[in-house]
This record gives sequence, C-alpha cells and structure tokens, in this order.
Amino acid sequence: MNGPPPDGAAAALVELGSATLGESGARPLPPRIKPVWPAAALAAPALPVGCTPGDNLAIHVAVATSPPGHALVVDVGDVSDRGYWGEVLTTAAEARQLVGLVIDGGVRDVAALAAHGFPVFSATVALRGATKRERGSVGSSVEVAGVRVDPGDWVVGDADGVVVVPGGALADVLAAGRARAEKESGFFDALRRGTTTVELLGLDAGLVATEEPGSPTP
Repeated sequence: MNGPPPDGAAAALVELGSATLGESGARPLPPRIKPVWPAAALAAPALPVGCTPGDNLAIHVAVATSPPGHALVVDVGDVSDRGYWGEVLTTAAEARQLVGLVIDGGVRDVAALAAHGFPVFSATVALRGATKRERGSVGSSVEVAGVRVDPGDWVVGDADGVVVVPGGALADVLAAGRARAEKESGFFDALRRGTTTVELLGLDAGLVATEEPGSPTP
C-alpha cells in the first residue's frame, strides 16, 4: 500500500487541472471517463483495483483496506454496463476517508453521489448491479481505459477529464505544469493587449485562404 500523500501535492494538482497536466507529462484517460456530477474535482494518490468483468468484490475489499486519502482507480474489463458503485459504497468510502473514484465502468445513485460531494468519474451510469463473488486485485498495477496505473501514481480529475500522473514523475509533472500555466498567463496578458494567437504561437497564416468580410463570392 502507498504511504501518506506529500504535503501540498493534491492542492497543486487541482489548481493546475487535468488539461494543463495532460500537456505536461501526465497520462490522459479517454474522454468517455467523465465527472458524474458537475464541479466534481479530485487529486489523490491512486489505489489501482482490478475487477472480474461484471463483479465488484474487489472494490468492496479496496474500500475496506485502502489507506486514507487515496482514490480508487478501477478496471472492470469489457463489462461496463453495471452499477459497480453507488451510495452504499460512497458512504463506506467516506467512513474510511477515501477521497474519490475513477472507474472505466458504470455507477448509479448519481443524485446521492452529488449530495455527498464525493468525486466520481465514470464511463457511464448504469442501473444493473454487479455480482460480488469473483476474483480481483487491490494495489497491483492495472490498465484502466487503456492507461496503466501503478501503485504510487496520482489521479487528477475535473470538468475537463482525468489524467494519471506517474508517481516517479510527480515533481517533474508539477514543474512542467507550473511552467505551462505561467506561460499561458503571459499569453492572456498579450491577448488582452491586442496580440493575436497567430503571432503568439508563430503560426503560418499563409496556409489558410481568407477573404475580407463582405467580399463577393466567386
């Protein structure tokens, strides 16, 4: 199991956001992994979980055994249309001081998850429940939505999507993210002064045919 999160890392990752981090060395999950309720945001050490497709026993074990401050990042194989998670597991997770869930599968009780304020990012919402009797894994590397998640990695989610930050590259990704955010802040100032994005980015405008507004159509 992983140790306690480094001081300040979660806040720094949330502030930078998934879009900036995804351009700074983090591994983006595909767009199908979305927040279940508006304004959900998450940055935490990842606890990888692997389920037998259609079964969520491993999730229950993960909630019961995970260290506080972690988020479950769950692979469910090729059976996504099950409600692998709902209000019962959310309540249990909160009691264990877990801070979120990322799952390439279905969840349910969406209104309750929002009322709890528990950050959940999933591939779909599904009513049908999962069985609880098959093998799985907790704390071993898994591949979630085509992205490898190892113990010690971090997961960051917000309105733009979800990224995985490799644990060994956390400091480098944070540094690259801060540098990118500072550069973009300079862009904003320049744009407000009248500079164009074509100028800022050194784009070749000659590749695009343009006509003056109001010009007659040939």
